[in-house]
Formats: sequence, C-alpha cells, structure tokens
Amino acid sequence: MSMGLSWTFPFSCVLLLLLNAAVYSKTLKRDVKALNSIKASLGWKVVYAWVGDDPCGEGDVAPWVGIKCSPAIEGEYRVITELELFGVSIVGPFPVSVTNMLDLKKLDLHGNKLTGPIPPQIGQLQNLETLNLRWNKLQDQIPPEIGKLKKLRNLYLSFNSLKGPIPKELGNLLELRYLYLHENRLTGRVPQEIGSLPNLRHLDLSNNHLTGTLHELLRNDGCFPSLHYLYLNDNWLTGGIPSQLASIVNLEILYLSHNKLTGPVPEALAFLPRLAYLYLNNNMLTGKIPEAFYQHQALKELYIEGNNFSSGVKPVGVHRTMELSDSEFLF
Repeated sequence: MSMGLSWTFPFSCVLLLLLNAAVYSKTLKRDVKALNSIKASLGWKVVYAWVGDDPCGEGDVAPWVGIKCSPAIEGEYRVITELELFGVSIVGPFPVSVTNMLDLKKLDLHGNKLTGPIPPQIGQLQNLETLNLRWNKLQDQIPPEIGKLKKLRNLYLSFNSLKGPIPKELGNLLELRYLYLHENRLTGRVPQEIGSLPNLRHLDLSNNHLTGTLHELLRNDGCFPSLHYLYLNDNWLTGGIPSQLASIVNLEILYLSHNKLTGPVPEALAFLPRLAYLYLNNNMLTGKIPEAFYQHQALKELYIEGNNFSSGVKPVGVHRTMELSDSEFLF
C-alpha cells in the first residue's frame, strides 16, 4: 500500500505540471515563419536577443525583443500583434513576409536602411493601427493599397525618398489621426479626399514637390473638421490663400512658408480662435496684414519675411527657426 502511494504522488505532480504547461500556447506558425524569414537581415543586437523557438516566449523564456503577442489562452495559438524593430540596421528591401502577419496592430520599422518600394501587400494588414516607416531609404510611389487599412490611426512615412502622387485612397482611412509624409519627393496635387478625413489632427506634407493651389484642397465644404496642425511649407504651391482656411476652426499651427503663394492675407484667418503660429514667409504675398492679426489673443508668432507686403507691415512675436522634431506629435 505504501509503495502504491509513493508512485501515485509523483505521477500526480507530473500531470499537474503538464496541465499548467498547456496554458502557454505556441505562436501561430504563420507568424513564426514570417519572423524567421527576416532574421537574416536584422542587426546583430536583435538576432542575439531572439532566443528560443517561440517568438511569444514559453514558460520562463521572455518574448523576443520588439515583439508583443496576444494573451496566452489554453488551447489557442498566440499571434503577434506588435513588431517594433526601429534603429537596428535592417538593410535591403522591405521584408514582404511581414505582411503575412495578419493580426499586427503596430508595425514600426523606422530608423533603419530599408530600400526599394513599400510593397502593395501592405494592404493585407487590415488590423494595423500604426505604420511607422520614417527615416529609411524607401523609394517609388506610396502604394494605394494603404487605403485598405481601415483601422489605421497613425501613418508615418516621412524622411524617405518616396515620389509620385499622394494616393487619393488615403481618403479611405477614416480613423487616421496623424499623417506624416514630409521630407520626401512627392509630386502632383494634394488629393482633396484627405480633407474629408473626420479624425485627422496632424497633417505634414512639407518639404516635397507638391503643386496646385490651396483652393483645390479646400474645395469640399466642412473639410478637415478635426485638424490642429497643417504643414504645407517648402513645396511649389501657387495661387492665393483662401478665406476658407478659416473654416478649419481647430487650427493651431498653419505653416505655408517657402511656396509661391500670391495675393493678400485674408482677414478671416485672424478669427481662428486657436491659431498660435502662422508662417507665411518666403512667398509672393502682397498688401497689408489685417489689423485683427495684431489683436489676436492666441497668436504667438506671425512670420511674414520674404514677401511683397506694403511698407510698415510688421511680424508678430520673437522669431526663430522652427525645428519640430519628427517625433514631437507622434504619440
């Protein structure tokens, strides 16, 4: 009898351990395969930190660096929900296999050395909320397939070598809050579909080769209902400054400098209640600055240098070079 008890006890312990281990679900093979396919192109700091066979970790083994997974649920595979590999010297083309990780909510590969185009397969990641590819060497056009990412809230493609037009399909991203396309080689007109985005707070298209007029961008009534920051500086925009800009009632920063804008400054802009920074310098604007700008309670800086204003026109505020970091409004 005693011998039977001595065998029963350890067997029960082993069974209990096996049942507990079952809680730790394995990572879906699809996601494991995608990560292993890009492992060869990663910097050594990441490669040596990716220990074990399971990216989501198993038992006491932590998840691989830069990876977040769905919760461990008994009997279910875990999936990768976030992949953050920024500043780890990833070289070569965009890793297309990443677009097979269909449960990704966040993909952050910024600050690497990615080259070539953003693949159209990016449109497969329809759970994506944040796509951050800034500070790479990406080329060619922005794929219109990005317009399929209906849950996207943050899109950062700045500081690359992207060219061609801004796809009108970005107007399908109704959840979009932040759109950073600055410091590229984008051409053509800004699609008016972007103005219909109901939640867009920050739009930065500066330092490109964009053409057209502000009237075209503001053609639709009620455009940019949530916009606070608008950067269109350092492009090739022509025509006048439309009074319709005053309908963007939440606007705090309006940056139009270094274009080819002509005509007067509409007085209606002086009645934007939150306007704090207005940059009009280095255009071909004429006339006088309406007196209402000098009485504006929120306006901190008005840049007007490098235009053809009437004599006696003065700027507002202590002027300095505005150097916002690319991450200042990211999260």
